[in-house]
Amino acid sequence: MGKPKVGNSSSATTSSSSSSLSSQASSSSSTSSEGDFSYVDPQHLIPSRPLQIALAYYKANKNNIENINYLTVVDFTQYANNKRFYLIDMRSGQVEQFLVAHGSGSDPSHTGFANFFSNLDGTHATALGFYKTGATYTGGHGYSLYLDGLSSTNSNARAREIVVHGASYVDPSYNPLGRSWGCLALEMSERSYVISKIQSGSIIYAYHSKFSKEQ
Repeated sequence: MGKPKVGNSSSATTSSSSSSLSSQASSSSSTSSEGDFSYVDPQHLIPSRPLQIALAYYKANKNNIENINYLTVVDFTQYANNKRFYLIDMRSGQVEQFLVAHGSGSDPSHTGFANFFSNLDGTHATALGFYKTGATYTGGHGYSLYLDGLSSTNSNARAREIVVHGASYVDPSYNPLGRSWGCLALEMSERSYVISKIQSGSIIYAYHSKFSKEQ
């Protein structure tokens, strides 16, 4: 559950392409994308509103997205033990679901529901908004993935060392799941598989129906 140890590169600034993405974030969520992406999520696994927002952002910023093969939606509205990490293959439209923990600061009573979100260091809370994945590294939690926050609500992701990593407390036998320090913590058995797909410049959208600014 501890904060992952990362190297000096964790303090690196977001790339210029990330800045370009960020500048378009607020306007992209209002773009209609249903017609262009009708092949996405044929089983209707992802709640419609966060999917629409994520697809609109993807469409508006596609030229600046390095890894266009995958798009991820994380719906933190849902209970922790739901498979609320939705990995979309943008070539086929197929969706895979995974468990993901939220931050202990987002759920201080450990109810399984996140009800507080923060971009501030020391809160141990999850931050909502759009993220861009970076390079992989090996840290305190083993194989992990850097994240850059593209929204005003998660712009401190690098400084807070918010990353994707595996954790033993993300296990369906725990009800509710354990909590991270704000990182997107996955099951250890799924960590490498997911990271291998989303690394190097794909987009992750972290959403909550009540607290997300993109509505």
